[in-house]
Amino acid sequence: HHIRSSQVYFKNKLKLALIGQSLFGQEVYSHLRKEGHRVVGVFTVPDKDGKADPLALAAEKDGTPVFKFPRWRVKGKTIKEVAEAYRSVGAELNVLPFCTQFIPMDVIDGPKHGSIIYHPSILPRHRGASAINWTLIMGDKKAGFSVFWADDGLDTGPILLQRSCDVEPNDTVDALYNRFLFPEGIKAMVEAVQLIADGKAPRVPQPEEGATYEGIQKKENAEISWDQSAEVLHNWIRGHDKVPGAWTEINGQMVTFYGSTLLNSSVPSGEPLEIKGAKKPGLVTKSGLVLFGNDGKALMVRNLQFEDGKMIPASQYFSAGETSVVELTAEEVKVAEIIKVIWAGILSNVPVIEDSTDFFKSGASSMDVVRLVEEIRQKCGGLQLQNEDVYMATKFEDFIQKVVRKLRGEDQEAELVVDYVSKEVNEMTVKMPYQCFINGQFTDADDGKTYDTINPTDGSTICKVSYASLVDVDKAVAAAKDAFENGEWGRMNARERGRLMYRLADLLEENQEELATIEALDSGAVYTLALKTHIGMSVQTFRYFAGWCDKIQGSTIPINQARPNRNLTFTKKEPLGVCAIIIPWNYPLMMLAWKSAACLAAGNTLVLKPAQVTPLTALKFAELSVKAGFPKGVINIIPGSGGVAGQRLSEHPDIRKLGFTGSTPIGKQIMKSCAVSNLKKVSLELGGKSPLIIFNDCELDKAVRMVRVGMGAVFFNKGENCIAAGRLFVEESIHDEFVTRVVEEIRKMKIGDPLDRSTDHGPQNHKAHLEKLLQYCEAGVKEGATLVYGGRQVQRPGFFMEPTVFTDVEDHMYLAKEESFGPIMVISKFQNGDIDGVLRRANDTEYGLASGVFTKDINKAMYVSEKLEAGTVFINTYNKTDVAAPFGGVKQSGFGKDLGEEALNEYLKTKTVTLEY
Repeated sequence: HHIRSSQVYFKNKLKLALIGQSLFGQEVYSHLRKEGHRVVGVFTVPDKDGKADPLALAAEKDGTPVFKFPRWRVKGKTIKEVAEAYRSVGAELNVLPFCTQFIPMDVIDGPKHGSIIYHPSILPRHRGASAINWTLIMGDKKAGFSVFWADDGLDTGPILLQRSCDVEPNDTVDALYNRFLFPEGIKAMVEAVQLIADGKAPRVPQPEEGATYEGIQKKENAEISWDQSAEVLHNWIRGHDKVPGAWTEINGQMVTFYGSTLLNSSVPSGEPLEIKGAKKPGLVTKSGLVLFGNDGKALMVRNLQFEDGKMIPASQYFSAGETSVVELTAEEVKVAEIIKVIWAGILSNVPVIEDSTDFFKSGASSMDVVRLVEEIRQKCGGLQLQNEDVYMATKFEDFIQKVVRKLRGEDQEAELVVDYVSKEVNEMTVKMPYQCFINGQFTDADDGKTYDTINPTDGSTICKVSYASLVDVDKAVAAAKDAFENGEWGRMNARERGRLMYRLADLLEENQEELATIEALDSGAVYTLALKTHIGMSVQTFRYFAGWCDKIQGSTIPINQARPNRNLTFTKKEPLGVCAIIIPWNYPLMMLAWKSAACLAAGNTLVLKPAQVTPLTALKFAELSVKAGFPKGVINIIPGSGGVAGQRLSEHPDIRKLGFTGSTPIGKQIMKSCAVSNLKKVSLELGGKSPLIIFNDCELDKAVRMVRVGMGAVFFNKGENCIAAGRLFVEESIHDEFVTRVVEEIRKMKIGDPLDRSTDHGPQNHKAHLEKLLQYCEAGVKEGATLVYGGRQVQRPGFFMEPTVFTDVEDHMYLAKEESFGPIMVISKFQNGDIDGVLRRANDTEYGLASGVFTKDINKAMYVSEKLEAGTVFINTYNKTDVAAPFGGVKQSGFGKDLGEEALNEYLKTKTVTLEY
C-alpha cells in the first residue's frame, strides 16, 4: 500500500498562478496544493480596512508569493510593473476561482495552458456577474456551474466541464451556494486542473442557442411588479435576496423583502397590510408576511428592511416600535462587555465601540457575521445566535438588546401553525394533525394528494391525511440533512440533547389520554392497553434513551509504539447522519419510539414513514416534538405508501441508515434497494412464528392465563404482535386439559368498542388484514386442522374477528409454517418427555424472533433456552419486553436490535484515531 499512497506524486503536476479572492478562492488554493500542484503566485485584492482577503491569508501563511494589485491596467493598457510581477512567477496555467478584477488578455493568454475560470451557471445561460441570482429570478429548475477556458469575450470561452443540481422550491442564493456551487465547485476546479495536467481537458465551444447575458441588478430595477403568479414573485424576491434586495412601497416608504418561501399549507390568519400596486393586501401573520400572486397562490416573507437600514421580522410589522428597552442585570452587563471586546476584535479599524456603532457600516462583511456568531458561542457559555440575528440588529446597542432577549428566552420562534381535525370522543376533544411534517412545519403533500384513514371499529373515515409524494420525501431528507450538517442539533451538547428527549417524554405522558384515544381510533387498540403499552412504553423508551445521550463513549486502546515516539489510539462513537425509519401498523407510536429514541439519542436526524393505515399518532408526536424544543428538520414525518415514500427512502442517496419493522418479503426488498443505492446500514425486525413449548411439569394455571388476555402470548393486542406465540407445542399428557381451559377463558373475553373500559378484544387493524385472517382460517380447515373455537368475523360493523383456536396442527401444514398476525392460536401436541424432538420441530422454521417455555424444572428451562434459535426466550412468562432489554430476531426474522444499549450501535459509527507524539 506504500506505492498506492505515494502515487499522487507521480501524477502530472503544474505550476499555477491563482488569480482571485474570497473563501472559495482560498479553498481552491488549499485543495490544489494538497493535490501536489505548485502555486507559484497568488494575485488577489488589496487589504480592506486593514484586513487581508482569506485567500491572501492562507497563501501568506504557506509562504506563497502574494501580490495585491488594486488594478491590472490603466486606460486599456496593462500596467508595466504588474505585468512584470506576473511574468516573474512563471506559471503554466492561470486559475481564476472567483475574480472581480478585469484581467488583461496578455495575462490571460500568457501561460502555456492559458486560463480557466469558474462561473456559477450552466453556460451559455446567465453570462454576467450575478449568475446565481438570475438562476433563481428566472425560475430555472436546474442550477450549476461551468469551468471554462478564458477568451476575450465575457464568459464566452469553450467549456472544460459542467455540473448541475436541482433547484429546490425554497432555495436561496446562499442555500444553492453552500449546498452545491461551493463544495462541488472546489472539487471541479481541482479536477479541471488535473485534466489539463494530464492533457485530457476538453474544449467544447459554447452554443449560441440559449445564451443569455444579465448584468448586476441595481436597487431601482429590483422593484416588485405585482401582477404575476406567486411562484414568479417568490423567484424575484429570493433571487434578489441580500443584494440588492427586492422592494415595494408600503405607506409611502420603500420596504425590502428577505427570506421568501412558497406557502404550501393553508394561509394563517393575520392583519391585512396594503401594498402599493398589489391587487390583494398582504397579511401580517405570526410566522411572517403573506403575499398573494395573481394565481391565488401565496408566499411568505420572513424579514423586512426599511429605508434607514433597520431590519425587523415581518411578523412584527405592526408592533415594530413597541419593543421596550430592557434593563440589564449585572450578569448580562458582563456578557455585553465580552461581546464589546469581540466586536472590537473584528472591527479593528474602529477606535472605540459605541452604542451607535453599526457592524456593517464599520466595514464588516458576511464572513465576519459567521465569526461573530462563532466567537459569541465560544465565549458566552454556548449562546447560539443565528446569522440573521446580526442582520436584524446591526447597531451595537440593538445587538446587545437582541442577545439579552435571547438569553432570557423571550426571543422564541413564532408558534407552530397546526391545522387539526378535531373529534369529541372518549369524553375529550382530540386534536389530530393530518399533514406531512417537514422541516418543523405541517404542510400538504406537494401535489395536494390525500387519502382516507379508517376507524376499524365501524369502518368510518376519521379524516383525510396527506399522501406524501417523492418530492415530499426529498424535501424531508434535505431538511434532515441540513439540520444534521448545519443546524444547532449537530452542535448541541449530548446532555442538552438528552434534556430535549426527557422533555418530549414528559409531553407524551402529559398527553397520554389523547394519544391512547387516537391510537384506539386509528389502529383499533383497546384503550386501556394503549394507555399502558402503546403509549406507556413509548414514554419509558424516550426516558431510557434520553439517559444514554451523554453516556455514549469510545475507548482508549494500547497499540505498539512507533519508537522512539509514542502513540495514542482512541475510538469515538459518532452519529451516522440522516436515518430513515419505516414502521408497521400494530403499535404505531410504540414502534416509532423504539426506533427513533435510539436514533435521536445517538445524535442523528430522521425521516419517519408511519404505516399508511395508522399515521395519526406519529403526526401528533411531531407536534409534541416542536413543543419540546427539537430544532426544525431533526424529526420529519411523511405519511404515505410503502411503494412510493418507503421505496424512495430506501433508495435515497443522502440517507445513511434505514430501520424497518414489517414483513420479511418487504424487508428483503428494502435491503436490496439499500445495497444497490448507497450501501446504507440496515436493521430489520421482520416476521415471526414464535414457538411456545408447554411442558407437563409447568404451573398450568399460569400457562393458561399467559396465553389468554393479560400478558396474552397469542391474543395480546388482537394478535397483532410481532412476537405473538405463533405456534404452541403442548405436552401430550396435559394437552386436552390445556385446550379445554383455554377455550373456557376465551369465552369470557369481551369483544367490543376499544374505547369501552371493559373490552378485552378490539377490531383488527384494517379490512384487508381481517380478510387475510379469514383466508388463513379457511386454509387451516381445508388442510385438516381441527377448528375448536372461532374462525369467523364477528357479526357487527367494523373489522372484528373471533379469537380462534386450532388443534391437531401438523408440521407440514400452512398454519404451522406461516405467521397469522391475528388472534389465532395454533396448537400441536408432542410426546411426553420428548424434549429434543419438540426442539427440532420448534426450530424447523425460517423465523427466529421470540420463543417461550413453561416448566418448573430449571435444568430443562435452561437447556431449552440454549437450544431455541430465537432472539428472545421467555421462561414461565411471555411478552415481557422492557426498554432496557435488547429486542430483535435471527434468521429471516432479521438482524439488529431495538431497545437496550445495543440499539444505540444501530445508529452509531466507530472512528479510530491514532496520533504520534
